[in-house]
Amino acid sequence: MGQLYLNLSSESVMIEVKELSKTYQLGKVDVHAMVDVTFRIDAGEFVAVMGPSGSGKSTLMNLLGCLDLPSSGSYFLEKFDIRSLSPNQLAEVRNKRIGFVFQNFNLLPRASALENVELPLLYGRIQNSHQIARDSLERVGLADRAMHRPNELSGGERQRVAIARAIVNNPAIVLADEPTGNLDTRTGDEIMNVFSSLNDEGATIILVTHERDVASRARRIIQMKDGRMHQDILNEGLIA
Repeated sequence: MGQLYLNLSSESVMIEVKELSKTYQLGKVDVHAMVDVTFRIDAGEFVAVMGPSGSGKSTLMNLLGCLDLPSSGSYFLEKFDIRSLSPNQLAEVRNKRIGFVFQNFNLLPRASALENVELPLLYGRIQNSHQIARDSLERVGLADRAMHRPNELSGGERQRVAIARAIVNNPAIVLADEPTGNLDTRTGDEIMNVFSSLNDEGATIILVTHERDVASRARRIIQMKDGRMHQDILNEGLIA
């Protein structure tokens, strides 16, 4: 175990997990994808989750995003016990309280940037969705590309659209899974600048990556190894 970063504040805790574990059954064999992970994340933090393939970081992301449920342990999001929620309640949490950004963008190819960003608002039956989506695109610097379809946008622009969609509902947290994985270094840096700006505005960001340069942009790094939390440290070497 490396140097441990203990967050003892309780008033602003956004996420709290304790002895969180996930076991999959592969035939008659139990696969322990994640074992006894415990940490807290405060509102407004920027946390990178690092680790090689098979380290448990993707499993952790799925659990934090309420895409899967733990086999044991507890997960509280904004003081709500996730394991106690019904499937419909979990779907509402995913739509309104968590914003997702993926490596492959996951944009609808025949929809404009604006329509892609507006989609979560339509699911939630939010009024004035058109203007809210435009405002979200403006936050990531893409207001002038609102009517372009994904195939008319660069990779970096498509990821900005995906980020705008993730933040359009003002979620409690933004979960980003390898958001620079399909981008060149310069474009990846630009995307990380967007995340840093959102964090400066108060957004809570959790970013999964295997790239040390990307993780170095976060203010805190959780390192996973063999399904366990290996280190939880403050990042003192921030890249400006």
